[in-house]
This record gives sequence, structure tokens and C-alpha cells, in this order.
Amino acid sequence: MERRNQTIISEFLLLGLPIEPEQQNLFYALFLVMYLTTVLGNLTIIILIRLDSHLHTPMYLFLSNLSFSDFCFSSVTIPKLLQNMQNQMPSIPYGGCLTQMYFFLLFADLESFLLVAMAYDRYVAICFPLHYTTIMSPQLCLSLMALSWGLTTFISLLHTLLMARLSFCADNVIPHFFCDMSALLKLACSDIQINEMVIFILGGLVIVVPFLLIFSSYVRIVSSILKVPSARGIRKAFSTCGSHLSVVSLFYGTIIGLYLCPSADNSTVKETVMAVMYTVVTPMLNPFIYSLRNQDIKGALGRVFSKRAIHFSLGQ
Repeated sequence: MERRNQTIISEFLLLGLPIEPEQQNLFYALFLVMYLTTVLGNLTIIILIRLDSHLHTPMYLFLSNLSFSDFCFSSVTIPKLLQNMQNQMPSIPYGGCLTQMYFFLLFADLESFLLVAMAYDRYVAICFPLHYTTIMSPQLCLSLMALSWGLTTFISLLHTLLMARLSFCADNVIPHFFCDMSALLKLACSDIQINEMVIFILGGLVIVVPFLLIFSSYVRIVSSILKVPSARGIRKAFSTCGSHLSVVSLFYGTIIGLYLCPSADNSTVKETVMAVMYTVVTPMLNPFIYSLRNQDIKGALGRVFSKRAIHFSLGQ
């Protein structure tokens, strides 16, 4: 029976967002604008870091990878959401669903590890400024990047392979706008104990451990600042860490709101709204947070535009 049911499921139906039909076009336009803003903002950050030599530092190496991760993270779900909002039967093939789940987990987990690397960079910059270039060597930065990509690739692949071994019943309706892992597990006919155990163990590695590392980094940063309190030191620390703290708060705030503060009422609606927050809103806001609150990015933007203006005037 399980084998027969598994062959029946060749595609899943995505219920999408809980919005009224007459509001469909409005939300389509809204999400399209937000996605285009996400793409433009994150690509701008990547290009600026690439073009401006002043930004060839460990912090901006991590930031360029974070922007790439945000760009890909949104691209995993939003184009399919926009397509399904225009279709009468919003579906996704079985293989496409697993592929979407894999890349969703990959870039979500990658952001968590990148935020840890950026927190460590800020910790070294503030607590050991004289040894910063020695500690944050190119070898260490590349090792942190390779470790982040390697771990997230392994974790997302493991979850996907464990999901692929499951058989699914006749019900193929996913009450979500993308192939969420927890929603898929609810549709499975097979025993999901192994999946749940792996989610519990690796969830701690991907969410709890990075959060604790970031928290401990900022505890040490605050402790270092309080040892020699000065208005200049506080301003420097705030300008250095303010953008990163904002992104960390946005990223982990939505995760805590979704997984650590469950509500019995309208849980599906709440999960969908919170998923929109971390798949659409957060990747869109990150470039603005780093550009509006970061003097280095503002300076790089001005220098790039100045060079382009000079080249344009010389070409006339």
C-alpha cells in the first residue's frame, strides 16, 4: 500500500497565502516589487564589495556571501509563489518539491553560520584591534567560509535524502506557499521518527549553537567596552556592530516567534506569515540595513558613482 501511494504522488498542491481572491492581484504586485527590491539590493551590495578595494576585508567578504545567500534564499521560493498566484492549480512536481526544500534549507542554514562568522569578526575587531589583521587572516576567513558552506550542504542534503525515503498518502495538499519540511512530514505515511530526531539534533547545531556563539561574542564586546567607557568607543562599537545586530535580531526574532512561541489558534496562518517574514521581508531589508547604517558602504557607493561620472564626462 505504501509503495502504491508513493507512486501516486507525482506532485504536490501548494495552497499558497491565506488571502482573498479579490486581493490576489494586489499581493502579486506587492511580492513582485519586494522580490525585485531584494534582488537589486543584494546584487548592489555584492557588486560594490567587488568593485571597491576599500571593502576587501573579512567583514565584507562575509557580507557579500550573506547578500548572495539572501538573494538565493528569496529566489528559491518567491518566483514559484508568483507563478502559482497566477495559476488555477498551483502545483509543484515531487522532485521539484524536494529540490526546493534542499535549497531552502541550504541558504537558511548558511545565513545562520555567516552571522556567526560576522559576529566573531566584530568581536576580534573591537576586543583585539591591534591583532585584527593577524587573527582574521585570509586563511581563517576562507576556512570559515568553507566550513559554513560544507556544513550547510551536508545538513540540507541529509534532510532531503531522509525526506526522499518516505512514502506519502493520497493527500498531497501542502498548506503553505513552498515545500516546508514540517508540512511535508505531516503528509507522510511512513515512520518519521528518524527525521524528527535528525531535525532535533541538527536544529540545535544550526540555530541554538550559532545563537549562543553570537550572544557570547556580544557579551564579550560589551564587557570590553565597559572596561574603558567613552563616548567615542561606544559610538565606534555601535557603528561597527549596529547593522549586524539589526540583522541578527530580524533573523532570530522570526525564528523564535515561529518555533519557540507557538499558538494553538490560527497556527497555519501564523506559520505562513512568519515564513513570509524570513523568506521575503528579511532578505529585502538586509541590504538597506547595511547601506543605511554603514558608512563604509555609503562611501563605496559614492566612490563608484564618482568614478562612473568621471568616466562618463571624459567620454563625452
